Amino acid sequence: MLASLPVVRGVAARLPQGAELGADWVVAPQRELRVASAPASVTNGPVSTLRETLGLPADGNEGRGVTVAVVDTGIADVPDLAARVSRRVDVTGTGAGDGFGHGTFMAGLIAGSGAASGGAYRGVAPAAKLIDVKVADARGETDLITVLRGLQWVSEHSREVQVLNLSLSSNSPLPYQIDPLTQALEALWRHGVTVVVPSGNDGPDKGSVTSPGSDPVLLTAGGLDESGTADRRDDVVAAWSGRGPTWQGDAKPDLVAPGGHLVSLRSPGSVADTDNPQARIGNDYFRGSGSSMATAVTSGVVARTLAVQPKLRPDAVKNLLTTTAYTAPGLTRAGGAGAGALDAGRALSSAPTWRMSRSEAQFDRDTAAIGRDAKRWMALEQAIVNGDRAGAAAAWQKLSAGSRDWAARAWVQLDPETRDWAARAWVTEGWGGGGDGTAEEWAARAWVARAWVARAWVSEDWSARAWVKDEWAARAWVARAWVTNDWAARAWVSGTWSARAWTWQP
Repeated sequence: MLASLPVVRGVAARLPQGAELGADWVVAPQRELRVASAPASVTNGPVSTLRETLGLPADGNEGRGVTVAVVDTGIADVPDLAARVSRRVDVTGTGAGDGFGHGTFMAGLIAGSGAASGGAYRGVAPAAKLIDVKVADARGETDLITVLRGLQWVSEHSREVQVLNLSLSSNSPLPYQIDPLTQALEALWRHGVTVVVPSGNDGPDKGSVTSPGSDPVLLTAGGLDESGTADRRDDVVAAWSGRGPTWQGDAKPDLVAPGGHLVSLRSPGSVADTDNPQARIGNDYFRGSGSSMATAVTSGVVARTLAVQPKLRPDAVKNLLTTTAYTAPGLTRAGGAGAGALDAGRALSSAPTWRMSRSEAQFDRDTAAIGRDAKRWMALEQAIVNGDRAGAAAAWQKLSAGSRDWAARAWVQLDPETRDWAARAWVTEGWGGGGDGTAEEWAARAWVARAWVARAWVSEDWSARAWVKDEWAARAWVARAWVTNDWAARAWVSGTWSARAWTWQP
């Protein structure tokens, strides 16, 4: 065994050729990932209006008391981050520093002091602390196991971390419900860490949002182009910003944030620095674009928000930022803006008095109940997939009262056509009638079997989608292919997943 990874309820191990594991295991072969560089913005680009666009004062110093884990290529020791990095964790074994230049840029957007520029290039949450979790080497290369080891460290120290910035994008073919990366991030979310991820840089076509930004639970940021001004009326979704819906039908991104032509910290001598000298701004700064940048900006706003209202859970943070977002003619949901553009000023002014609605509070309780019952949901799902009716009935009875109550409420909220379709579909599978319950009751039990991995199904975003018969059937939530080792093996060796990895380019 190479590493124990409780964060995904799994391990990293080297298996002999032809080895077979039991049905309880899904094998995801090791894959290489790379932090991919791209042509950076030129020095004569538009002036940065980041803080003005967000609705922040030029000389703010917010974010005190909040720690952001930057899981990236490392963070260089530069003046603007003096006393900002509280811990450095290197899971690559290559030593401290940032030989690629990406992580330092993200760190500057989040918590740079602006000291080298007289405050002109101050970060979004300058008083926040950073934890440098280095998962990629000086060439920007890494692999799935290394990233998961970095997330495992964060999981073991989750009491020290309030926000996690993961500016990573890949075309994983796996459903988020079983993808090891998204499952690790969801586990951190359940432990109270607000996880911010990018929508990817494959826009502008529909369906171009990438993983892990495709996960409906996480806070996904798309890229906003400020058009070189602080006037919000000319803001548009950047052409490169990934757009939904995801291939599983979820609406993404959740919102957009400034990500075009941003100025942040340079890591002298790094790959990004030497390959793109035209992007340097003086001796200390660098200009770049991408949804990675929008992710870091969003992480900074989350840190500022939690500094004002530290008791907000991740679901509440996500709800607050999306409900206070602003819109403009070029920022529509259909155009890839999600709920709109990040309005830090409005979110911060709302945070001290913001309270969850009754439905949101119920959602928080539902999330907690489902999380506590995760293993029981797994047993129920496995029994249903295996056709074990008696086992499914026994697993259902072992669920807590809170989980069963949620299942009943969620089931009746489905539109009649969908509920009728599910009932009839499960009758044909041999689950209807008999002494163990009606067809509709069994449909309800079966339908919620996957709910433990998709808590957002009861969110406002989920309920807003039209789950008509054809779309629901197309999702194939009853398809046994999702849990077969053969499907998982074929999906993981597909070339498309490794075709794109860490991206930060327009």
